[in-house]
Amino acid sequence: MMKLIKREYLENLINIIGTPDIKIITGVRRSGKSKLLEEFQKYIKMNVEDYNIIFINFNSLEYENLKEYHQLNNYVESKYIEGKKNFVLIDEVQMCEGFEKTINSLHASEKYDIYVTGSNAFLLSSDLATLFTGRTFEIELFPFSFKEFLEYYKFKDLDEAFKKYTTEGCISGSYLYDNEKDKYKYILDVYKTLIVRDISEKYKIRNENLLDSLTNFMMDNISNITSIRNITNSLKRNDDTINHKTIGAYIQYLCNAFLFYKVRRYDIQGKRYLESQDKYYLVDPTFKYAKLGRKNMNYGRSYENIVAIELLRRGYEIYVGELYNCEVDFVAMKRDKKIYIQVSDNIDDDKTLEREVRPLLKIKDAYPKVIVARTRHDDYTYEGIEIKDIANWLVSEE
Repeated sequence: MMKLIKREYLENLINIIGTPDIKIITGVRRSGKSKLLEEFQKYIKMNVEDYNIIFINFNSLEYENLKEYHQLNNYVESKYIEGKKNFVLIDEVQMCEGFEKTINSLHASEKYDIYVTGSNAFLLSSDLATLFTGRTFEIELFPFSFKEFLEYYKFKDLDEAFKKYTTEGCISGSYLYDNEKDKYKYILDVYKTLIVRDISEKYKIRNENLLDSLTNFMMDNISNITSIRNITNSLKRNDDTINHKTIGAYIQYLCNAFLFYKVRRYDIQGKRYLESQDKYYLVDPTFKYAKLGRKNMNYGRSYENIVAIELLRRGYEIYVGELYNCEVDFVAMKRDKKIYIQVSDNIDDDKTLEREVRPLLKIKDAYPKVIVARTRHDDYTYEGIEIKDIANWLVSEE
């Protein structure tokens, strides 16, 4: 049985109880959306007075007859109790045909506090304003952070824990399996479900082989700057029917499903965003290991991917920095904060350290500059640049 830990997302939900928004919980498959809704239900029962919870889980046959929006609406209305705080919690809401009509009607009545989860391809951030006439509040779930990984396994040795996290990743459902082969089989099954059930069904994709080849290419090139045209040219060597419009659309579908995150380039000196070439990061690098294996593993690129997802998890907007033909791995921004970050596998060698430091020293503003690497040492400063061990950085508050 899966061991449960308290995740920070529960606090996010608690903080918005009673607000008039439609709360939408999104995130990649198996990131814990359903478990979060269950934990939220427990919290309401223990901490809210005069509550009435109307809970519907469309994965359960118990609610099979509600998969049409009139039936769903009638069921919720029949469970309403006057004078109570009426919570509507619906898991996998997209399994009800016309669900948005019911949610909009319930929201317009101003009688319910509404929380829904859904399959990612059906509840896109870009579609929420179109689907729902009321205001929405989106909470995006990521798979387990390193801190959550530590809490789950109760590791005492940080170095050992980080090695395990790097290869076994953050899809917590895989933690139920004892050996790496079984863990990767589970993760591969999640990937196949993501492709077949969500993306292929939503967008009626016929050429699943192309989608699979594209995914392989993107997984093999995480942390590399690329463009849709370059990807198209690489894939069309054996198939002249492939074009950049199709590839661009498929990449968007993969990002819509939270499998990949697109990171744009940012001109640090000109303070403007650059077009055409971007980086793509995988929500969890173990999808790559499960699908393509770990032969010739590039730890530097893997660490960069881990840092990218952690920055997003912490609420930063991230960009690839460009300055005088030098690249800064991340320009991370959040409200009035800005951090410049370089990520490396090992900086023990003087030449490697100099290479990583050089772009940061060219930046003349006063915002923090950081190198995150596998140092296995306490944090220190080099020419005004903070040097942080990646495992320590991942467990730090900020």
